[in-house]
Amino acid sequence: MILSGREILRRIGKDIVIEPFDERRLNPNSYNLTLAPELLVYENRVLDMKTPNPCRRLVIPESGLRLEPNRLYLGRTNEFTRTDRLVPMLEGRSSTGRLGLFVHVTAGFGDVGFSGYWTLEIFCVQPIVIYPNVEICQIYYHDILGEYEPYHSGKYQNNTGIQPSLMYRDFEKE
Repeated sequence: MILSGREILRRIGKDIVIEPFDERRLNPNSYNLTLAPELLVYENRVLDMKTPNPCRRLVIPESGLRLEPNRLYLGRTNEFTRTDRLVPMLEGRSSTGRLGLFVHVTAGFGDVGFSGYWTLEIFCVQPIVIYPNVEICQIYYHDILGEYEPYHSGKYQNNTGIQPSLMYRDFEKE
């Protein structure tokens, strides 16, 4: 079951934490999150899952930053979120989708117990100018049924910035 906006508001400060929280960004069944003013881009044209891939940082100026197709940009939300006893999910807003801007390539599914900033895998269909602090995506929440182990990954839990892929750590276990 998806929580309504009123239920999200009722649970703020309890099993849902969104910091900072602005009630004006609450929707009927979601909450709009904003884009932090920086991005990461991978430096190499070919990425290797087994190794750390170097990135460079881009600042999104108030005047905007033009994104190009066929390039992956990693961003993050300004908001820190923590969720207990619920499954957080992230989707682009319809207004951004109608501009051909994807805010997550495949990683919109959160884990119960996640705590941190959301890294956004941003991709555009055609060139687009983006701006810092824009309401770019929305978070919504599902109930979870049954016993569960809360998320506690050492890779992404309690992050403080944009997180490039740490998949290479999975290969180190072998």
